[in-house]
Amino acid sequence: MEKEAKNMECLSKISKSTGLAFKDESKDNLRQRSTKQNETNGDDITPSDMMHELYERSEEFVHKVWDKVPCWSVVHHSMLPQWLQDNEYLHNWHRPHLPSFAECFKSVFKLHSETGNIWTHLVGCIAFIYVMIYFLSVSPIVFEEKFIFSTFFLGAILCLGFSTLLHTLGCHSESSCKLFGKLDYCGISLLITGSCVPWFYYVFYCDYISKIVYISMIVILGTLTMVFSLYDKFGTSEYRTMRALSFVIFGMSAAIPAVHYMSIMDWNDQVNTTAMQSVFLLAFLYVLGAGIYAARIPERLFPGKCDLWFQSHQIFHVLVVAGAFVTYYGLKELAVHRNEYTECGVVNIPLTSG
Repeated sequence: MEKEAKNMECLSKISKSTGLAFKDESKDNLRQRSTKQNETNGDDITPSDMMHELYERSEEFVHKVWDKVPCWSVVHHSMLPQWLQDNEYLHNWHRPHLPSFAECFKSVFKLHSETGNIWTHLVGCIAFIYVMIYFLSVSPIVFEEKFIFSTFFLGAILCLGFSTLLHTLGCHSESSCKLFGKLDYCGISLLITGSCVPWFYYVFYCDYISKIVYISMIVILGTLTMVFSLYDKFGTSEYRTMRALSFVIFGMSAAIPAVHYMSIMDWNDQVNTTAMQSVFLLAFLYVLGAGIYAARIPERLFPGKCDLWFQSHQIFHVLVVAGAFVTYYGLKELAVHRNEYTECGVVNIPLTSG
């Protein structure tokens, strides 16, 4: 009943906004038909016939417009289908089920509970595409190092891109929500893997065995995490804490090579110290973001007050983007250092830190 009432309301709005155009058009058509019939058989169209014809054509026109022009408004959490009820602490401003990909993409420019989630990672994705093109085009590093850096850039771009698609198209259908949810989790694994590979490459620049062992380890763990995230139950709200914990554990696996590196690094070297500081800051941002995401803070403390802005998921998004840029800065500093001051016989390639 509510859906029918909504449809009638939309039809009424469309009729009011477009009625004058098709009324005038129908009247002109009727006058033409009247003139033509008068010329052929001399019969006149009565006002009653004219009104009946106008009504039929108006109804037909409105239904055609209704099929093409969507009309939806934000709804309460309780009005959502079960597969869209992810966070009960966000009460209002939810998009309804939109079974049109076009409308899902148009909703990017409308205000609702997913607007902040979409734009935080959409802007980040576009920013990293620009940074990747700029860095790879102007940096004088060799092809091998550009390939290593590309794993980070692609991991960041895919992570942020998949997340944007999930929050944009998640309301299309249950199957779309599950599909893009799985891609979103795979993107997180790709970001963690892509962040670790270049770091291991540079900190163990002259230790070939350690470099290969640690890179292989993180790639295998990342692959296993992606496989695990493909299970349907992994994407349900009941597994929110487990999802956050699994990615934290995966990310913290980098602590083993970090401890190894700290045991052999020169703490008097400012570049090494800066690189480690970036790693600690990165870990702090990701763990903090995962904790906020799992605890649903602040909306848990202020139900219904964070429906549009300052949701835990939005804060998590911002911290992920910030962590990715911290990673980029640290990797760039390591690349400069290793190419200017290498001690393992590799030909030096002067770089600038800009």
